[in-house]
Amino acid sequence: MSLGFNTRSVHFTQKENMKNMSKTQPIYQTSAFAFSDLDDMEKFYEGEKDYLYSRFGNPNTDDLGRGVASLEEAEAGVAASSGMAAILAGVLAVVKPGEHIIASEDLYGGTYQMFAVELANFGITVSFVSFENESEILNSIKENTVLLYTESVSNPLLRVEDVKGVVSIARKYNLYTMIDNTFATPLFMQPIKLGADLVIHSATKYIGGHSDVTAGVLVGSEELINKAKTKIVSLGCNLSPFEAWLACRGLKTISIRMERQAQNAKTLAEALQSCEEVSKVYYPTTLSDKGNGAMVSMELAEGVDVETYFKSLSWIRIVPTLAGVETTVTYPLRTSHRTVPDELRQKLGITSGLVRISVGIEDDQDIIDEMVKAIKQAKK
Repeated sequence: MSLGFNTRSVHFTQKENMKNMSKTQPIYQTSAFAFSDLDDMEKFYEGEKDYLYSRFGNPNTDDLGRGVASLEEAEAGVAASSGMAAILAGVLAVVKPGEHIIASEDLYGGTYQMFAVELANFGITVSFVSFENESEILNSIKENTVLLYTESVSNPLLRVEDVKGVVSIARKYNLYTMIDNTFATPLFMQPIKLGADLVIHSATKYIGGHSDVTAGVLVGSEELINKAKTKIVSLGCNLSPFEAWLACRGLKTISIRMERQAQNAKTLAEALQSCEEVSKVYYPTTLSDKGNGAMVSMELAEGVDVETYFKSLSWIRIVPTLAGVETTVTYPLRTSHRTVPDELRQKLGITSGLVRISVGIEDDQDIIDEMVKAIKQAKK
């Protein structure tokens, strides 16, 4: 960890042990690895060789896990086929059937669906509470509670979690902590350094950074990551070599992308706050001294038609995900949070006028002009 963040983001891939060395890491686009004889193959099972079959491991997927772990300052990392696969592997690494999770109620809708519905098939129960209220967490702890789960920056209302506070509660009651750090990225927050046990990233987002890969990464201690990797291998949640290679390529530019995107997001948030057709702007201001992320959400004021707003956008596209270098918008009510119960959506503030903006690297004034134009055209 003696090297700086930017240097580590570029120099994390394995060194090739070959006569003709490639400047960039080759894509090991193979389902399996060959051996000279049976004794040579046995060396894999004895720990003397790294690779046997790409579901078990591949140089490209290992690079991705190693690279994100380095930036998070974690002992180890493992890549998975998606952010959801990384979450599942992390949960199953620390939670057994019959045990209980306490999760923040303002989670990404896909995570909420997994926790509320799918984990029951594993015999795991989940309580959703407000992590802004410590007493709600404490009152939900049971004898079989083993994990506190939350997001460093919530989706889509961008609440910055008090990770230190969550870790403090977990340590007092001997619980694990798992943090989704997708929105913050390792540049703006490193939950492992704050005491978290496991950190996940949807590498589809800012790790890959170019909207051309679906991947997830889980980082933490060697012990927990080894357990999670076993789940990934057994459940077939492994990432393909090519997608891992794409995500690694994106990781090399994460800081310069995020610095530009975060600055653009700050400028856009300030402009929207002065727009009378916007009743509320959600943008964190306390994430880090390096920046506050690249996401902005806004509540359109009464008298602004949300359907017309989306139709009035020209070069800014409507996309159900986030984090590419292009500015995009989405409608949480019908995308990320459509499966969340209506009562909880209303409690959280996910309304019919809420728009989530993923800010890109374009010229900031172009983003502002396009956004304000569409808002004003939607005014009834």
